Formats: sequence, C-alpha cells, structure tokens
Amino acid sequence: MAEAQEGTTLTRGLIAGETTHVQRGCLQGKARSREKKGQATARRKRKAPDFNRPSRNVQSSTSWRHKLRVWIGESDKALEQFIISSRRAFTQSADKMLQPRLWQQQPWRQAQCLFRASTNAFARRTYATAAETPTVATTTRETTTDAIAFNPPTAAPSRRRGGFELRTYKPRTPGTRHLRRPINDHLWKGKPLAKLTFAKVGHGKGGRNCTGRVTVRHRGGGHRRRIRTVDFKRMEPGKHTVERIEYDPNRSTHLALLTRQKTGEKSYVLAADGMRAGDVIESYRAGIPGELLKSMGGVMDPGMLAAKTAFRGNCLPLRMIPLGTQVYAVGSTTGKGAVFCRSAGTFATVVSKEEVGKKVKEVTVRLQSGEVRRVSPDACATIGVASNPHHHFRMLGKAGRSRWLNIRPTVRGLAMNAADHPHGGGRGKSKGNVHPVSIWGTPAKGGYKTRAKRNPNKHVVQERVRNQGKRRTSKN
Repeated sequence: MAEAQEGTTLTRGLIAGETTHVQRGCLQGKARSREKKGQATARRKRKAPDFNRPSRNVQSSTSWRHKLRVWIGESDKALEQFIISSRRAFTQSADKMLQPRLWQQQPWRQAQCLFRASTNAFARRTYATAAETPTVATTTRETTTDAIAFNPPTAAPSRRRGGFELRTYKPRTPGTRHLRRPINDHLWKGKPLAKLTFAKVGHGKGGRNCTGRVTVRHRGGGHRRRIRTVDFKRMEPGKHTVERIEYDPNRSTHLALLTRQKTGEKSYVLAADGMRAGDVIESYRAGIPGELLKSMGGVMDPGMLAAKTAFRGNCLPLRMIPLGTQVYAVGSTTGKGAVFCRSAGTFATVVSKEEVGKKVKEVTVRLQSGEVRRVSPDACATIGVASNPHHHFRMLGKAGRSRWLNIRPTVRGLAMNAADHPHGGGRGKSKGNVHPVSIWGTPAKGGYKTRAKRNPNKHVVQERVRNQGKRRTSKN
C-alpha cells in the first residue's frame, strides 16, 4: 500500500514538473557528456592557422610570424605570395634532401622553416668562387684601392696563431681532434679543367729512379693525382680574367684559372695571396702596350709606369718593378720561367738595380731564405706574395693523412739494426758514443757544407744563414 502511494506521488511530481535527485544526477551527467562532445568536435574542426589572421603575439619579438613580416616589410597578402614563391624556388634548389621532411608537415611549419632558411642566407659567403662572366672584367686595376703591391694583405685578426684563425673540427673521431686547417672557403669545389691536366702515370714511383733504386726516401702510396700544366713564363700579353681559384694537390700554393679576354684561351698560373675570382691581371713581358704609352703622353716615365702596372698578380720584367716591392714566382734568366719563390707564402724583395747608362744591367733580389743574388733584368716576376701563406701551420691530425699525401713513415736510426743505420744496434736506446749522422754517414747536425769552395756561385752576393746563425764545431 505504501509503495503504491510512493509511485502515485512520483507520478504526480513528474506531471507537476518537479525532478528528484536521481533525475537531477542523470541530467548533469548528460550535460557533461554533451560538453565533452562539443570540445572534441571543436578540436577536430580546428583548422590550420590563417596567415591573413593577425597573430596574438604580434608585439612579441619571439613570434616567428612577426619576424617574417618585419623582414619582408610587406602586407599579409604579399607574405602569402612570398611563401608560395619561396616554396616553388625551394623545390628547385640543390637542397633536395630536406624537401620530403619539410613539405609533408603543416603550413605553419613550412613558413617557419622558410624563415629560418632565409635568415641563414646572411651567414653564407658573399664572394664568388668562380666568375660568372669570364669575358667581362668585374674589377679594374686602375684604382687606388689595389695599391697592395708594396704592402700585401694580411689575414683577418684572430686570437689564434698570432693574428689569423685555423679551422678546427669537433672530435667525433680521434683523427679530427688535432686536425687544423687554414680557412680557404674561396677555393673552387669542382674538378680542374681537363685539357690542362694529365694523369700522373710513371711519375710517382715511390722515390725510385729508372733502375728501381730508392733515391728519395719516405715516398710511396698516396691518392692518385692529375698534374696541372702551369704557365710559369706568362708570355701572353693582354688582359686576363681570373675565372676561379683552385686547389692543387701537387704543390702548396693555389692555382688561378685565367681566361684571356681577346681569344678566350685558358691557362693556370700561381695565385697571389688575396686574388679572387673576377680579378683582371696582365702580363708585360712581351712589352708595353701602345695604349699604355698613349695614356702616359708617349713618355716612358718609370714612376708613372710603376703606378699603372705594379698591381697584385701582374707579371713584369724585374727592370720595371720598383725597389722594395715584394714579388713571387721570380725567374733567373731571360726568356725562361719562374724558378724562385713558388711555394706557399714565399716572396722576394727587389733590393737594387745596377744601371749602365740608361739600361739596367742586373737586378739584386733578397730571397726569403736570406740569400741575396743577382738575376737578369728581363727575368719575370709577379707582384705580391704567393697564396696560402698559412700552409705551414696546418696539422694533419693522424698518420693516415700523411699516407694520402704520398708520405711514408720516417723511422729513427736508433730503432734500426746496425746494418741499416750508423745509430742502430746495441743494447737499449743508445746510439753509442758517436755524433749524429745521416744514414750515409754525413753529419746531421751543426751544419755541413757539401759545395766545393773552388767553384762558388757567381750570382750569389750573400749566402743564406746556415745553422740558425750559430758557429759550427770543429767535429762537424
């Protein structure tokens, strides 16, 4: 009877619009579930950010969208066009490895990556490694800024090695821990000109002569090379454009690929320190051009002639070079090529000229070794310093790089047998009571002259300093 009355009361309450605690709980649960469904639907319908919509963080300096707008300096519509054009250009670029990762992501990721790639462009090289138009001169030698013939350029200041910087590497391997290299980012990254090279076949015999005997020790192996044909005479007149600067594995200096402006012929010459692609150089060994004489009024003034010809990379006879000028690739006789100062960073200084009347009979130069000698006035010389001056500061980092360079290990005589070296044999690490000698028995320290005194070199005015200026002992 009581249950019937309770059911009647519940029915009356429902008819009257009243709700019990059970119904209120059901309604609250439905509301919560409806709210969760609405949030899930909103998340599913969330679209990618619109570039035309203003950013919430426009005033913040950390917003990449704000940085991109400021960098371009255009409207939102121009920003969208920039992204489309950048995407089109990026797909055609050489960095194809990043394309599958980049464009499969969301649009805002694309724009962010584009912004980072565009800002990294400022950190790249701003100079050319090769001239785009070899037949057109991009620089002129008639300027006052090129007056480095008397003061060759030096490297950029740094805290390492007293004024210049060497490239180091992260020690991911033991061979790169101590690796040090000069920074030469201007070098050509491609292959050399094939018609100016030939294969090194029969030239590298591991230090052996034609009979098979070892004449040069510590040579053998090494990577295969192609020998570059270098023009040491430079008899071709006219202006030449430097197309690019290349690395040569057969020498320490760099090579410059020249293109003659009149005929388009190409040749390799030794590059000067500071020479870059696009420079214009000239050779005056064949004579002075008529245009140059007309510009000087038809009068051969040595001062004006030096001011118009003595520029970096130009090849001149030594009689036309002013005193005190630093030169490299110096010849010794008339009509022949360069024989002195051809290594990296070397140079000679013009000391004096011996004149008989109005003609120069001999020119005295001081080599970098300290030797002073006479050379022919018509011998060639190039203005400047040989390229790659920091070559001797490099560190190979491991023994394998020496083997790549055709250099075999050097074994101490103390570690050899008595039959192989005068210091060999014995018990322990003792060479015995003997002075240091070479493998052939000649004194190895203290200085030892091998040239006969009765036949001196008549061209040498002052010999180079031997034994670091110290006196030799009577034993040596």
